[in-house]
Amino acid sequence: MLKGSNTPVPTSPLRVELGWRAGPGVPDADASALLLVSGKVRSDADFVFYNQPAHSSGAIRHEGKRTADGRVTDTLLVDLTRVEPGIETIVLAASSDGGAFGQVPGLYIEVQDTTRGTPVARFDNPGATTETAFVLGEFYRRQGAWKFRAVGQGYSSGLEGLATDYGITVDEPQQAGPAPAPTPAPAPVPLVAAPSAYTPPPPTRPAAPPPPSAPPAAAPAPVRLTKVTLTKAAPSVSLTKQGGTSGALHVNLNWQVRKQFSGWSSKFGRPAAMHSDLDLDLCALYELTDGSKGVVQALGNAFGALHQPPYIHLDGDDRTGAVSTGENLTVNLDHKNAFRRILVFVTIYEGARSFADLNATVTLRPQHGAPVEFFLDECTVPSPVCALALITNTGTDLVVQREARYLVPERGVSPQRTVDYAYGWGMNWTPGRK
Repeated sequence: MLKGSNTPVPTSPLRVELGWRAGPGVPDADASALLLVSGKVRSDADFVFYNQPAHSSGAIRHEGKRTADGRVTDTLLVDLTRVEPGIETIVLAASSDGGAFGQVPGLYIEVQDTTRGTPVARFDNPGATTETAFVLGEFYRRQGAWKFRAVGQGYSSGLEGLATDYGITVDEPQQAGPAPAPTPAPAPVPLVAAPSAYTPPPPTRPAAPPPPSAPPAAAPAPVRLTKVTLTKAAPSVSLTKQGGTSGALHVNLNWQVRKQFSGWSSKFGRPAAMHSDLDLDLCALYELTDGSKGVVQALGNAFGALHQPPYIHLDGDDRTGAVSTGENLTVNLDHKNAFRRILVFVTIYEGARSFADLNATVTLRPQHGAPVEFFLDECTVPSPVCALALITNTGTDLVVQREARYLVPERGVSPQRTVDYAYGWGMNWTPGRK
């Protein structure tokens, strides 16, 4: 599409893909969406991005990033049938992290019909220099139908400037001003005795006091734009320094399978698994400070517990691949002093022999503090199990370490036992079933 052109889009579920070519020194980029009425959001809840990944209406969800074939994509899932009637426009934006878009080659936005698996619209950004945010496209209503327009408007003020322009309140440090001078209290009024000739009126019943007024509604918290991306060069982060050591820590694994071949090294053959029939299991090995050890996993229905040991809970088991949010674990950081270490890992239960062609994003989202995300490297070994992240309590700090480590079990050894051996957990294992 050319800049400024438009095209009709179906109301079937859509995938909006922001993509660019990967390479040394290429900044990261993030997709976001803003739902507008008369050119502005109704509230900060109408902003969907990595720190606020789903709209309350269910119309838009931020799915996350994937890397494959030298290209990085960040994806939004859009269901136009669930957009509230008052919403007129959905702005589709991109922001860069670590540089300007002039350093991001091959930037494009593509709208895909997920039901048919076909592209609906694509706009290749014609060029960028110092911009750090772009409105690449938008959905808008016309006579009861939806259209997509290629926009290509750049901002040099980043995601913060773009969001602020559309009415978002962004959290930023405030400079403390000088303390106001104290206001002097008024001089007391002297009491004077009434003249003796004065006759006071008869006493009257005092009027009922007015009902107390309702306290003013608390202003909503401003949107936080900070995030942490772990890489091979910077693989760990302190949750303590990020302020994320209390409340719930949500751990999410989201994936997409391009293709799986019947033979490990075969370049030809029938695809063996797609996203819809691949059953991945998110799991966690834990060791508590009292010396107890265990595993949280769907196998054997060991879903854990959030408010009693081990203070880790597996939210569910997606056995069909139909859950767009992937697999999720929750860790209760209000009991962080009970943890010594937690190893989050994933296994293939059925549907594929290895993680080849799996494109996955791991996100740890603390209730307080910035989210932590990283991508899994390409799998180059016949591995059915991958160690994702190690959370360690040092006594003074809570540290998240990116592992992204594919393991190859020996013959007759289960994936769980393979992880145990690799990290020295020292548990006894017995066969289990779902």
